[in-house]
Amino acid sequence: MTRIFKYMFATLVVVSFTSCKKYLDRMPDDQLTLEMIFKDKTRTEDWLAGIYTNIPDPYWGYTRDIAFDALADDLAPSTGWEQFGWTVVSKQNGNWNSTSEWTPNYWSELPRRIRAAHILIENVKPNPAQLVTEADVALMRYEARFLIAYYYSLLLDVYGAIPYHAGLYSPDASEKELLIGQTPFDETVNWIDAELKELASLLPPSYSNTQKYGRATSIMCLAVRARLLLFAASPLVNGNPDYADFKNHEGVALYNASYDPGKWVKATNACKELVDVAEANGHALYYERNSDGSIDPFLSYQNMMFKRRQDGNNEILFARPDCNFSEYDKHAQPRGTGGNGGLGITQSLVDAFFMENGLPIDDPNSGYVEKGFSTAPEIRNTKWEEVRGGGKVTLENTYNMYTHREPRFYISVLYNEAWHRRENRRTQFYFGAMDGGPTHDAPQNGYLVRKKVHPDYDPRNNINPYRPGILYRLGEAYLNYAEALNETEPGNPNILKYLNLIRERAGIPQFGGGNGSLPVPGSQDAMRKAIRRERRVELNTEGIRYRDIRRWKIGEEVLNGNFYGMNFTGAENNDNESNPKAFFKRSVYQRRVFTKKNYWFPIPQGEIDKNPNLVQNKGF
Repeated sequence: MTRIFKYMFATLVVVSFTSCKKYLDRMPDDQLTLEMIFKDKTRTEDWLAGIYTNIPDPYWGYTRDIAFDALADDLAPSTGWEQFGWTVVSKQNGNWNSTSEWTPNYWSELPRRIRAAHILIENVKPNPAQLVTEADVALMRYEARFLIAYYYSLLLDVYGAIPYHAGLYSPDASEKELLIGQTPFDETVNWIDAELKELASLLPPSYSNTQKYGRATSIMCLAVRARLLLFAASPLVNGNPDYADFKNHEGVALYNASYDPGKWVKATNACKELVDVAEANGHALYYERNSDGSIDPFLSYQNMMFKRRQDGNNEILFARPDCNFSEYDKHAQPRGTGGNGGLGITQSLVDAFFMENGLPIDDPNSGYVEKGFSTAPEIRNTKWEEVRGGGKVTLENTYNMYTHREPRFYISVLYNEAWHRRENRRTQFYFGAMDGGPTHDAPQNGYLVRKKVHPDYDPRNNINPYRPGILYRLGEAYLNYAEALNETEPGNPNILKYLNLIRERAGIPQFGGGNGSLPVPGSQDAMRKAIRRERRVELNTEGIRYRDIRRWKIGEEVLNGNFYGMNFTGAENNDNESNPKAFFKRSVYQRRVFTKKNYWFPIPQGEIDKNPNLVQNKGF
């Protein structure tokens, strides 16, 4: 909240507030009056399009710019990329303060969109000459209101308590009115909750016009609301003693000091409403099937991220139509295939995937074997084409760590000696090999991310198939509901129902009493752990894990200490621990630092300097 608020509502409005490049390119000069903008249909639509531009890119945004996947324990971008502007590497190592660069800069960028949305709400009007009706105007106002609420939810997610002000400031507002401090966290949550609830009754659930794909819907309102209320009910902000003495400049506590079980009730109801309304409007988990009619878990999980709604993917609840998936794919492709092959995933994610029998690798009954190499191909019932043929999920001489794992593992992880269909060969991540070091464009820990990388992407021939940028999907909604319900009604059969729907699509045994099923977790805490394990795997590299780690208050446990992978300098297909050239052995590639202050981003120091009523987040 800075002095710029005071001047932005003068008669002349700088066009750059829209951040719409086509709009800028079309202007004969650099200023337009509000009347000129909102009397013209195209300019009005461009203004609205500009407000949408800060919806996060779940491909390149979550990877490099916003970097949620890399800040969590999902992605492992090459540490050598720090010299090319990958500041997330320093942040992983704890080198982060209030003057550090963060490209998305939500603190200044999102309020610009919020202000632009308010301006549209106040100025948009019917234009019969250009076929802009009262219904069109109402819809644009609803969309702008959704984006205001959504952007406030993003600010809360990143910074915690933030300044909140309803509507526009008057041009003659005083400095006291302009330079406000933080609003208590729950007050902002409650406003967003009420706003999204109302908008869900005003916006359509979908659009028949494909050109409106990605525009605000009632389903998007309920999805954002459910995720926000789940966050608000979680340990980070629900009775966290670490913030008991954290107050704004007026001495008002910014977080509730006492645990409130009612927050879980609100979250449960919101999650259930989302599931019910989404399913009533045709949303469902995405499935592909084998010739015998059985679910193909490999193709189902892979193509769930690639298929559009018009292609039969009704799992998508909220997507950004345009994303920079080209850079994501390129950085995840082995360098020997023409890619920048250093976008890896962590060993902790590799370890998180279940075995083929549905048990975690630390279960003594899982059958997990880490050392040694397979002697024959492993064949499954699937049409997945990335295998060598005939359903060969793994080939002979595959490190045993990677054999007999669940389907989601193979869709998410590209490991050394895995088959690469387009190149018609196995990957070679050994030191000195075509896909390996010593270059920084090689997986620093022996893995590349495979999830969301399109199998038909070809960097040599610039082939990069389109796919939507999924921000919310029904699979997450099911897991959100199961988690919230377990906190309010342990033992409710719907917990198991929605958890098992995810496991069924994943091709692993479900929990229950049937033939081949696994024992149901026997307590609320055991079920909580089972749900968290499932989220870790099902939602990997989708920008969600970082939020989960923080809201569960487990950052010091999972993001602080040594991070492991395979041996980057290993040049031999060997797993002998005493052999320095053995590739297949757990090796530290990075030491990360996460302390209590890292649960929130710091408020930029420049904003603190401008506004003495802001209180810096604890620890910065």
